[in-house]
Amino acid sequence: MQKFFTYLKSILVILLFFGSAYFVKIPIWLFHIDVQQISGTMSVLLTLFSNLLLVLLLILIYRKDLAKEWKTFWKKPFENIDTGFKYWFVGLIVMVVSNLVINLFFTHDIATNEQTVQGMIDVAPWAMLLNAGIIAPFIEEVTFRKTFKDCIRNKWIFILSSGLFFGFLHVISFTSWQELLYIIPYSSLGISFALMYQKSDSVFTSTAMHVFHNTVLTLVSILPTLF
Repeated sequence: MQKFFTYLKSILVILLFFGSAYFVKIPIWLFHIDVQQISGTMSVLLTLFSNLLLVLLLILIYRKDLAKEWKTFWKKPFENIDTGFKYWFVGLIVMVVSNLVINLFFTHDIATNEQTVQGMIDVAPWAMLLNAGIIAPFIEEVTFRKTFKDCIRNKWIFILSSGLFFGFLHVISFTSWQELLYIIPYSSLGISFALMYQKSDSVFTSTAMHVFHNTVLTLVSILPTLF
Protein backbone atom coordinates (compact mmCIF):
# COMPACT_ATOMS: atom_id res chain seq x y z
CA MET A 1 0.00 0.00 0.00
CA GLN A 2 2.88 2.36 0.80
CA LYS A 3 4.39 1.75 -2.65
CA PHE A 4 1.04 2.45 -4.26
CA PHE A 5 0.80 5.86 -2.59
CA THR A 6 4.41 6.59 -3.50
CA TYR A 7 3.74 5.88 -7.17
CA LEU A 8 0.49 7.83 -7.02
CA LYS A 9 2.27 10.81 -5.51
CA SER A 10 4.98 10.69 -8.17
CA ILE A 11 2.41 10.50 -10.98
CA LEU A 12 0.57 13.46 -9.46
CA VAL A 13 3.79 15.51 -9.37
CA ILE A 14 4.60 14.70 -13.01
CA LEU A 15 1.06 15.66 -14.06
CA LEU A 16 1.31 18.92 -12.10
CA PHE A 17 4.65 19.69 -13.72
CA PHE A 18 3.24 19.34 -17.22
CA GLY A 19 -0.06 20.98 -16.31
CA SER A 20 1.44 23.97 -14.48
CA ALA A 21 1.49 25.98 -17.72
CA TYR A 22 -2.28 26.28 -17.31
CA PHE A 23 -1.88 27.97 -13.92
CA VAL A 24 -1.33 31.26 -15.77
CA LYS A 25 -5.04 31.22 -16.61
CA ILE A 26 -5.81 31.96 -12.94
CA PRO A 27 -4.48 35.56 -12.85
CA ILE A 28 -5.64 36.07 -16.45
CA TRP A 29 -9.17 35.19 -15.37
CA LEU A 30 -9.04 37.05 -12.02
CA PHE A 31 -7.69 40.30 -13.43
CA HIS A 32 -9.39 40.08 -16.84
CA ILE A 33 -6.06 40.26 -18.68
CA ASP A 34 -6.35 40.51 -22.44
CA VAL A 35 -4.25 37.61 -23.74
CA GLN A 36 -3.83 39.43 -27.05
CA GLN A 37 -2.10 42.33 -25.29
CA ILE A 38 0.26 40.43 -22.99
CA SER A 39 3.74 41.98 -23.07
CA GLY A 40 7.00 40.09 -22.71
CA THR A 41 7.36 41.26 -19.11
CA MET A 42 3.81 40.21 -18.26
CA SER A 43 4.47 36.80 -19.83
CA VAL A 44 7.49 36.32 -17.55
CA LEU A 45 5.47 37.40 -14.50
CA LEU A 46 2.68 34.97 -15.37
CA THR A 47 5.25 32.17 -15.69
CA LEU A 48 6.68 33.21 -12.33
CA PHE A 49 3.20 32.98 -10.79
CA SER A 50 2.58 29.49 -12.19
CA ASN A 51 5.97 28.29 -10.94
CA LEU A 52 5.41 29.72 -7.46
CA LEU A 53 2.06 27.98 -7.29
CA LEU A 54 3.69 24.73 -8.39
CA VAL A 55 6.36 25.13 -5.69
CA LEU A 56 3.62 25.53 -3.08
CA LEU A 57 1.88 22.37 -4.29
CA LEU A 58 5.13 20.37 -4.33
CA ILE A 59 5.89 21.44 -0.76
CA LEU A 60 2.40 20.40 0.35
CA ILE A 61 2.72 17.01 -1.38
CA TYR A 62 6.23 16.25 -0.10
CA ARG A 63 6.26 18.27 3.13
CA LYS A 64 7.30 15.34 5.35
CA ASP A 65 9.93 14.02 2.94
CA LEU A 66 11.35 17.48 2.29
CA ALA A 67 11.56 18.20 6.02
CA LYS A 68 13.44 14.92 6.52
CA GLU A 69 15.82 15.54 3.63
CA TRP A 70 16.39 19.12 4.81
CA LYS A 71 17.60 17.73 8.15
CA THR A 72 19.72 15.13 6.34
CA PHE A 73 21.40 17.87 4.31
CA TRP A 74 22.26 19.94 7.38
CA LYS A 75 23.75 17.00 9.25
CA LYS A 76 26.76 17.19 6.89
CA PRO A 77 26.36 20.44 4.95
CA PHE A 78 30.01 20.93 3.96
CA GLU A 79 30.43 17.31 2.92
CA ASN A 80 27.23 17.46 0.87
CA ILE A 81 28.25 20.69 -0.86
CA ASP A 82 31.69 19.25 -1.54
CA THR A 83 30.08 16.17 -3.08
CA GLY A 84 27.79 18.41 -5.08
CA PHE A 85 30.61 20.50 -6.49
CA LYS A 86 32.59 17.43 -7.53
CA TYR A 87 29.74 15.87 -9.48
CA TRP A 88 28.64 19.25 -10.87
CA PHE A 89 32.14 20.00 -12.15
CA VAL A 90 32.34 16.67 -13.99
CA GLY A 91 28.85 17.20 -15.44
CA LEU A 92 29.80 20.74 -16.47
CA ILE A 93 32.92 19.54 -18.30
CA VAL A 94 30.91 16.94 -20.23
CA MET A 95 28.26 19.57 -20.96
CA VAL A 96 30.77 22.13 -22.28
CA VAL A 97 32.70 19.61 -24.38
CA SER A 98 29.56 18.05 -25.90
CA ASN A 99 28.18 21.53 -26.68
CA LEU A 100 31.40 22.43 -28.45
CA VAL A 101 31.33 19.24 -30.51
CA ILE A 102 27.67 19.73 -31.45
CA ASN A 103 28.22 23.35 -32.48
CA LEU A 104 31.41 22.49 -34.37
CA PHE A 105 30.17 19.53 -36.40
CA PHE A 106 26.39 19.67 -36.51
CA THR A 107 24.79 23.07 -35.91
CA HIS A 108 25.83 26.62 -35.09
CA ASP A 109 22.51 27.49 -33.48
CA ILE A 110 21.83 27.36 -29.76
CA ALA A 111 19.05 25.12 -28.45
CA THR A 112 15.51 26.49 -28.77
CA ASN A 113 15.11 26.22 -24.99
CA GLU A 114 18.13 28.50 -24.48
CA GLN A 115 16.82 30.99 -27.04
CA THR A 116 13.48 31.14 -25.22
CA VAL A 117 15.10 31.64 -21.81
CA GLN A 118 17.43 34.33 -23.18
CA GLY A 119 14.46 36.17 -24.69
CA MET A 120 12.71 36.16 -21.30
CA ILE A 121 15.88 37.39 -19.58
CA ASP A 122 16.09 40.28 -22.03
CA VAL A 123 12.60 41.57 -21.17
CA ALA A 124 12.52 40.84 -17.40
CA PRO A 125 16.05 40.07 -16.14
CA TRP A 126 15.47 40.21 -12.38
CA ALA A 127 12.22 38.28 -12.46
CA MET A 128 14.03 35.63 -14.49
CA LEU A 129 16.87 35.56 -11.96
CA LEU A 130 14.32 34.52 -9.35
CA ASN A 131 12.44 32.22 -11.71
CA ALA A 132 15.27 30.46 -13.58
CA GLY A 133 17.90 30.83 -10.88
CA ILE A 134 16.02 29.67 -7.80
CA ILE A 135 12.45 28.52 -8.38
CA ALA A 136 12.95 26.36 -11.48
CA PRO A 137 15.84 24.36 -9.95
CA PHE A 138 13.70 23.40 -6.95
CA ILE A 139 10.82 22.36 -9.20
CA GLU A 140 13.07 20.35 -11.50
CA GLU A 141 14.94 18.60 -8.70
CA VAL A 142 11.74 17.50 -7.00
CA THR A 143 10.20 16.46 -10.34
CA PHE A 144 13.18 14.84 -12.05
CA ARG A 145 15.10 13.58 -9.05
CA LYS A 146 12.84 12.92 -6.08
CA THR A 147 9.92 11.38 -7.95
CA PHE A 148 12.27 9.15 -9.94
CA LYS A 149 14.27 8.10 -6.88
CA ASP A 150 11.11 7.26 -4.95
CA CYS A 151 9.86 4.98 -7.73
CA ILE A 152 13.09 3.45 -9.06
CA ARG A 153 15.04 1.41 -6.54
CA ASN A 154 17.93 0.46 -8.80
CA LYS A 155 20.65 3.10 -8.38
CA TRP A 156 21.87 3.25 -11.98
CA ILE A 157 18.46 3.01 -13.60
CA PHE A 158 17.36 5.94 -11.43
CA ILE A 159 20.45 8.01 -12.31
CA LEU A 160 20.29 7.36 -16.05
CA SER A 161 16.52 7.67 -16.46
CA SER A 162 16.39 10.82 -14.34
CA GLY A 163 19.24 12.41 -16.29
CA LEU A 164 17.93 11.44 -19.73
CA PHE A 165 14.38 12.57 -18.95
CA PHE A 166 15.79 15.87 -17.69
CA GLY A 167 17.80 16.25 -20.91
CA PHE A 168 14.89 15.39 -23.17
CA LEU A 169 12.52 17.84 -21.48
CA HIS A 170 15.00 20.66 -22.12
CA VAL A 171 14.94 20.08 -25.88
CA ILE A 172 11.31 19.03 -26.27
CA SER A 173 10.63 22.11 -28.42
CA PHE A 174 13.33 21.24 -30.95
CA THR A 175 12.98 22.58 -34.50
CA SER A 176 15.46 20.24 -36.23
CA TRP A 177 16.94 16.79 -35.65
CA GLN A 178 20.30 18.39 -34.82
CA GLU A 179 18.76 20.01 -31.76
CA LEU A 180 18.04 16.54 -30.36
CA LEU A 181 21.80 16.26 -29.86
CA TYR A 182 21.48 18.81 -27.06
CA ILE A 183 19.95 16.00 -25.01
CA ILE A 184 23.59 14.95 -24.39
CA PRO A 185 24.81 18.13 -22.61
CA TYR A 186 21.56 18.60 -20.71
CA SER A 187 21.50 14.94 -19.68
CA SER A 188 25.11 15.07 -18.48
CA LEU A 189 24.13 17.77 -16.02
CA GLY A 190 20.97 15.88 -15.07
CA ILE A 191 22.99 12.74 -14.40
CA SER A 192 25.42 14.69 -12.21
CA PHE A 193 22.48 16.06 -10.17
CA ALA A 194 21.11 12.52 -9.80
CA LEU A 195 24.51 11.24 -8.68
CA MET A 196 24.86 13.87 -5.96
CA TYR A 197 21.32 13.18 -4.78
CA GLN A 198 22.02 9.47 -4.64
CA LYS A 199 25.26 10.08 -2.76
CA SER A 200 23.92 12.57 -0.19
CA ASP A 201 20.38 11.17 0.13
CA SER A 202 19.04 14.73 0.13
CA VAL A 203 17.37 16.53 -2.75
CA PHE A 204 18.67 19.78 -1.27
CA THR A 205 22.21 18.89 -2.32
CA SER A 206 21.26 18.70 -5.99
CA THR A 207 18.91 21.68 -5.58
CA ALA A 208 21.71 23.82 -4.12
CA MET A 209 24.04 22.99 -7.02
CA HIS A 210 21.26 23.44 -9.57
CA VAL A 211 20.51 26.88 -8.08
CA PHE A 212 24.21 27.75 -8.20
CA HIS A 213 24.51 26.64 -11.83
CA ASN A 214 21.37 28.42 -13.05
CA THR A 215 22.02 31.60 -11.05
CA VAL A 216 25.53 31.99 -12.46
CA LEU A 217 24.33 31.43 -16.03
CA THR A 218 21.40 33.83 -15.57
CA LEU A 219 23.66 36.53 -14.13
CA VAL A 220 26.06 36.11 -17.05
CA SER A 221 23.09 36.58 -19.40
CA ILE A 222 21.80 39.60 -17.47
CA LEU A 223 25.06 41.55 -17.42
CA PRO A 224 24.99 42.50 -21.15
CA THR A 225 21.44 43.91 -20.74
CA LEU A 226 22.71 46.39 -18.13
CA PHE A 227 25.04 48.18 -20.55
